[in-house]
Amino acid sequence: MKPFRHILFSAILLAFANEAAAQTLTQSARRARLDSALTARYYRTPYDTNFVIRPEGKLTLKLRLNQTGNDFHAKGTVNDVYSEADLKTSHKTTMSIGASYRGISAAVAINPAKMKGLYKDYEFNLNYYSSRLSLDFSYQRSETLAGDFTGDKGDLRLESGEALLKVLNIAGYYTFNHRRFSYPAAFTQSYIQRRSAGSWLAGISYQGGSIKTTDDLKARNPNAPDVRIYIGHVGIGGGYGYNWVPSRKWLLHLSILPTVVVYNRNNMTVNGERKEAQHMRLNMLFNERAAVVYNFSPRYFASLTAVVNNSVFKDDNVTVNQNKWRARASFGMRL
Repeated sequence: MKPFRHILFSAILLAFANEAAAQTLTQSARRARLDSALTARYYRTPYDTNFVIRPEGKLTLKLRLNQTGNDFHAKGTVNDVYSEADLKTSHKTTMSIGASYRGISAAVAINPAKMKGLYKDYEFNLNYYSSRLSLDFSYQRSETLAGDFTGDKGDLRLESGEALLKVLNIAGYYTFNHRRFSYPAAFTQSYIQRRSAGSWLAGISYQGGSIKTTDDLKARNPNAPDVRIYIGHVGIGGGYGYNWVPSRKWLLHLSILPTVVVYNRNNMTVNGERKEAQHMRLNMLFNERAAVVYNFSPRYFASLTAVVNNSVFKDDNVTVNQNKWRARASFGMRL
């Protein structure tokens, strides 16, 4: 019986080995089909290839250094008492590592100050760039807002932790010359702009949020007023963007999208008394972008980019101006 048991055991092992080999071949075939589909999608460009092409290489790795900031200027008259504020958040600096495989990207960010407990703010940024549509989205919750209040009731210094900021900024663009002008070439380097081109833009902007003093201010200064500033406005407009390619290695981008505020809900509340801005007053929101890209070779590249959202308001009742910006330096490698 022993030879029979040996033969049976060997047959079972052989069956398992064949099954494992078959599964490995199946998995390899699936991976090959997936890679082939991603490759076909990656090189199926919506652009005129005389102007914009895909870079070579399956995998792109990036090391990025990011910094953001937000400044506010607000003024208004509540119960015949005039107040004015100049406030700003502390600058947020992060490092991030990103990877993109055939157009599918992922990234992880590290904030050294937050890891040490020195930075308690929260910020989320999302940027989407395609041939026709682009989107900048940012949400910020900050306790580091600080600055000066001045007015009829005297001066007041606002320290970090004595006010809470919550603000949302959204800017959406449509690119008319989408066959020859590429935002991704300037901001994600997922395409390469071969020849200079520009485009007219259409877009919509939104800024909304609030600034509210906290109990920490009352604890330090019991006579300080309770202040709440609300921001809420929508703008529609158009602008222009241009990608300049002075040589094969360089790309310089500049674009601006001014929008006219068609509705706003700005208001200021001091000690429970509220004053609203005029809802249909003519004011402006501006969205600007700039980028410099240098290709050391087809494999290595570096870039500097900036995205700015700001507002210009004039109102007899309540004025709130915001200047939100983000700067980024990147070094990348294509494999």
